[in-house]
Formats: sequence, structure tokens, C-alpha cells
Amino acid sequence: MTVSELLKARISVRAFLDQSLAVSVVHALLDEARWAPSGGNLQPWKVIAVAGAARDAVSRLAIETLAENPAGEAGARPVYPASLGEPYRTRRYKIGEDMYALLGIPREDRPARLQWVARNYQFFGAPVGLFFVIDRAMGHGQYAHLGMFMQSLALAAHERGLATCMQESWGMVRESLHTHFTLSPNETVYCGMALGYADPAAAVNTLRSDRATVEEFAIFQGFE
Repeated sequence: MTVSELLKARISVRAFLDQSLAVSVVHALLDEARWAPSGGNLQPWKVIAVAGAARDAVSRLAIETLAENPAGEAGARPVYPASLGEPYRTRRYKIGEDMYALLGIPREDRPARLQWVARNYQFFGAPVGLFFVIDRAMGHGQYAHLGMFMQSLALAAHERGLATCMQESWGMVRESLHTHFTLSPNETVYCGMALGYADPAAAVNTLRSDRATVEEFAIFQGFE
């Protein structure tokens, strides 16, 4: 599969098969993703991979934490800005409504929607959860480099027939995760990622998000 084919085929999978994943496979994916670019070759990432009982413990932690504090612990780095302007607000609204339509959950069924949101913290049933850690001293540039590492990992996984879902939702329990993983004071969890085998029978995995055309976001200057 070519790079362009991988880019178009990769999606955020939200339903996984109950099929375990060997640590050797996870190691191999990280070994490939580590070649992602980073400014100054800082390589500003650290990864914590959880499976089995360790994955279940993190899921319980998140669900219990959010039950006590539904507003979460996003702190200085919330998942989204407090007020989204256009076209971003519309894009976010549409992908959410498209997803819930596939799930058969109407807008007025708030309990069902909240139950689905909780699936984030169960990695949507994936056997492996990955957490991406960065030094608190890093700037916005290093977060971009971490994102390139994550994208590289997701593409490497897809090439092997695996699926991923990048999960910024784990930022809602960032401080609890910091304590759970006994991270150093200068470290923080940016987000998580679900990793496993996609459930081909799940309707939610047919979701394809819209993309703006090149004409909508690109400006070309100086070309003949």
C-alpha cells in the first residue's frame, strides 16, 4: 500500500475485535514510528503501552475520576478551545452527528450519548492503549512533532492490518494519569490512542469524515 493510499484509508476506529495483540507487534510499530521527524531531533515523546489488567486499571481510573468530576482535568491544555469559531464548530458538530446517526442514538437521548462517550475510556474495546507523554517545558512546536510521531504510528499500524483511534479525550484525566503512571513533575500525558483489530461488522466503523478541498485551505503564490 502506498503512502497516499494509507493516508486515505486510515480512519478513527471506534469498535475493535476482542483479539489480543502481542507486545512484539506493538514494539515493532514503535520502532517504525520513531523515524518520524522532529525539530532539532528533540524526539519529544515518551509512550506508555497498556494491555490486560493494566489497561483495565486505567479505564476504571478514568471512569471513576470523571464520575466525581465530569468537567475533567484538562487544565491549561483543554481538548478544544472554549469557543470554536467557524468553520471549526460546524465541522465538529457534523462529525459528531454523523457518528451518532450510525450508532442510532438520537440527540435527545443524552444518557445513551454519555454511555458512548464513556467508551472512549475503554479504548472502544481495543486490546492495547497507548499514552503519549511530553515534557511540560516543550512548546507548541514540539506538540506538532509529537503529532507527526502519532500519525506515523497510525499509518504503520494500518499497513499491518491494524486500526487506531487517536484519543484526545484522555486529556480530561491528565492529572490522574500523571499520578497513576508515577510520572516525573516535568512530564504530562498529552493524549491516548486505541490500538487493535477493527470490528468490520460495526456500523460506526463506516464513518468517514468530510475533508475540505485544497482550494479551501491553500493559497498558491509565485507559480508560473
